[in-house]
Amino acid sequence: MSWFKRKDKGIQTPTEAKKEAPDGLWFKTPSGKIIHTRELKNNAYVSPEDGYHVRIGSKEYFEILFDENEFTELDENMESADPLKFKDSKPYPERIKASQAKSGLKDAVRTAYGKINGLDLTIACMDFNFIGGSMGSVVGEKIARAIDHSIQNKKPFLMISKSGGARMMEAGLSLMQMAKTSAKLALLSEAKIPYISLLTDPTTGGVTASYAMLGDFNISEPGALIGFAGPRVIRETIGKDLPKGFQSAEFVLDHGFLDFIVDRRNLKSKLYTLLKMLK
Repeated sequence: MSWFKRKDKGIQTPTEAKKEAPDGLWFKTPSGKIIHTRELKNNAYVSPEDGYHVRIGSKEYFEILFDENEFTELDENMESADPLKFKDSKPYPERIKASQAKSGLKDAVRTAYGKINGLDLTIACMDFNFIGGSMGSVVGEKIARAIDHSIQNKKPFLMISKSGGARMMEAGLSLMQMAKTSAKLALLSEAKIPYISLLTDPTTGGVTASYAMLGDFNISEPGALIGFAGPRVIRETIGKDLPKGFQSAEFVLDHGFLDFIVDRRNLKSKLYTLLKMLK
């Protein structure tokens, strides 16, 4: 005879008394590995079991790279205007305000300067959470001003790209940022100040076609999507199936467009080594 016998069938606990796991406590990688978010943060947002690099933004990159997470932000209150009076499903200013409220960001890039293992560094980091990391006038202007800061203070410049490409709501004004940022990088090169470009998942469109590929060193994180047009567009254009792994960081490295791929857990030490070498 069993020592325990249930008198009432079914679960009797009322719904309001049930305890649920808090949202965001666990993270599941595409391969099915589950990791506690605290452990994930302590591991530079990389799954220790399968090496999956979780998409992160400027807040997390600044925490990883700047010593003691101490930095001075540049142009932090710059916001997009609406010069073209653009409207799709909603007016552009409304879309900007909604993205600001959702992401806590002013636009799709943050720029700052501080130290990395004691060395001065200016960083521009894009955020995919703000309208897909799209490149508009504010993005181009903030990057241009960050490059100016590097030139004036003779500090190396790091660009962390993560973007779906040009911002369609700003049309030609968005495309002009490709030329503007590229011209500023030419001035940085003339001043013999190092520029390192880190391409993260995803880096596409006009960003790939401009400042993302102009570094003294072009580096990437494992598995990042890097390309100009999307795979579906290319496949339909050329009428052929694409090679396996097409537009992955590893594929791009094999075809000579990257210098090396670096695990995010080693990113700070690798950047420090590069900066010491280029000093």
